[in-house]
Amino acid sequence: MKDRRQSKRIYLGDVAVGGGAPITVQSMTKTDTRDVQATGNQIAALVDAGCEIVRLAVLDQEAAAALGRIRLTTNVPLVADIHFDHRLAIAAIDAGVEGLRLNPGNIRRIEDLERVVLQAKEHQVPIRIGVNGGSLPADYRPELTLPERMVSIAEEQIAVLERLDFDLVKISLKSSDVQATVDAYVLMAERSPYPLHLGVTEAGPPMCGAIRNAIGMGILLHMGIGDTIRVSMSGDPVLEVDAGREIVSSLGLRDLGPRIVSCPTCGRTTLDVPGIATRVSEYVRNITVPLHIAVMGCVVNGPGECAQADVGIAGGVGKVALYRAGTFAYTVPVDQAFDALQSEIDALVDTRQRQ
Repeated sequence: MKDRRQSKRIYLGDVAVGGGAPITVQSMTKTDTRDVQATGNQIAALVDAGCEIVRLAVLDQEAAAALGRIRLTTNVPLVADIHFDHRLAIAAIDAGVEGLRLNPGNIRRIEDLERVVLQAKEHQVPIRIGVNGGSLPADYRPELTLPERMVSIAEEQIAVLERLDFDLVKISLKSSDVQATVDAYVLMAERSPYPLHLGVTEAGPPMCGAIRNAIGMGILLHMGIGDTIRVSMSGDPVLEVDAGREIVSSLGLRDLGPRIVSCPTCGRTTLDVPGIATRVSEYVRNITVPLHIAVMGCVVNGPGECAQADVGIAGGVGKVALYRAGTFAYTVPVDQAFDALQSEIDALVDTRQRQ
């Protein structure tokens, strides 16, 4: 793992992004923002899953007006996603959002952009310049590769904001092509001091989306590039948060609660590893205490994995061995495996919360 790139630090509310701050996990609501109740409920679900910044699409003035009521339902930083109409950006800031996702290039009049920047500066609201490889103008610098085109247009937009004496900037360079996304971020990391928001966009349904984002963001994060992430997938946004937290945790960049390891199972397995691992995963979803839990099917790799875990089980013939703090503790019948594991998890969480 390379040292993290040192970027400029900005704040969305109380949440720091860049400058060595912990990598934050974001998502975006998929409800109609004008539906305050549905949007508030989805934000609450995202926050419960560990989402730290939430973005909302603002399509019109009715959606912008709803932001003020949505703002009252949650403390999580909100980012308004704005295109074309500068008045929506100003209304969103007035409603109390902590960030804007803006494409300065599609606000045509410089006077309108100046109004947005003045308002953002007064309220210390950062602007994310969001470049999407799929929406670049067809005639924009066709002699360049896609990553070069993405970086070039982002740099033009950064220059516009800098000429307006505005530097509360965050950048994203997303494409559905994983390699193009990686190349664009690597290039931008060399050229700009601003924090980078990572993501592979239009990444597909949950399984494809999780894999493509894990590959793209995993490469970049391993290189020390990236300050905040959003896993893009077609489906429940809570799954985006789950995947994002797992990416950050798996690379050891943050300790975000329980880590579960379980074996893939084989013909030696006498334990319902998939079922127990799924139940454990659901049981610990809202636990924030760091735990290492092992669910293993047999005595080949089981004892070794359990020896590295805070609590774990390894299957045997008719019974399972339970390990506590890496040491064998006792055995229980197979049908009591989950209950025993749950009891040990509860005791460990209670102990650590009191420490």
